[in-house]
Amino acid sequence: MSPMLEFALNAAYIAGRGTLKHFDAGIAVDLKSDQSPVTVADREAEALLRSMIRASYPTHGILGEEEGTEGSQNERWVIDPIDGTKSFITGVPLYATLLSFELDGEPQFGVAYFPALDTMVCAAKGEGTYINGRRCRVRQNDDIGAAIICTGSFDSLRKRGLHEGVAKLSEQAMFSRTWGDAYGHCLVATGRADMMLDPVVARYDVSSIKVIVEEAGGSFTSFSGETGIFSEAVSTTPALRDQVLAAFRP
Repeated sequence: MSPMLEFALNAAYIAGRGTLKHFDAGIAVDLKSDQSPVTVADREAEALLRSMIRASYPTHGILGEEEGTEGSQNERWVIDPIDGTKSFITGVPLYATLLSFELDGEPQFGVAYFPALDTMVCAAKGEGTYINGRRCRVRQNDDIGAAIICTGSFDSLRKRGLHEGVAKLSEQAMFSRTWGDAYGHCLVATGRADMMLDPVVARYDVSSIKVIVEEAGGSFTSFSGETGIFSEAVSTTPALRDQVLAAFRP
């Protein structure tokens, strides 16, 4: 394990554990300009991660959900202090602290720590994906009838015009659940679900997720099949990728 990945694991763990003092504690919720919720826990976790990065890697840039960009963006850390704030504020434990490192826009490694579950998922390019120190891979299932679907919110899918495609897949699959955000993508990476259909994402939501899913042998694309990081994300297994993407074609 590289020293930088070891740093990322430690930093995400410390920041994530710090959110627990606010979790399920009835804390105040503010609304950002886009009407998404934010709490003192989000702000504290990002501030802590930024201070740790500045102390250890002062020449690196940072992109964070709450405080934006600072420094050079060629070598940068990408922070989502609480991915799944809506879960966090309602006492649902499926939220994560996300941290990745990008080189010229490409994630080199990523960490997803789920504090309320005490579960750590991480990956580095060329080194595989691990959950709590154990190697993991996507499911080896090529039967859509046995597939497990995870999605983002139904309202977002409807607004993006993706709900009919999800309905087609759900009619064929074993079952579908809205185990959204980083948790859904990590279910794919750890072999516990076959696809995560995420209609609205920002870079800090999926920078770490991209390398986690791909290093687990999975496919990470847009709904039209483009590779990279966009404002939407589909994580799936290679065996079902074409069937999944076909459901969203006109």
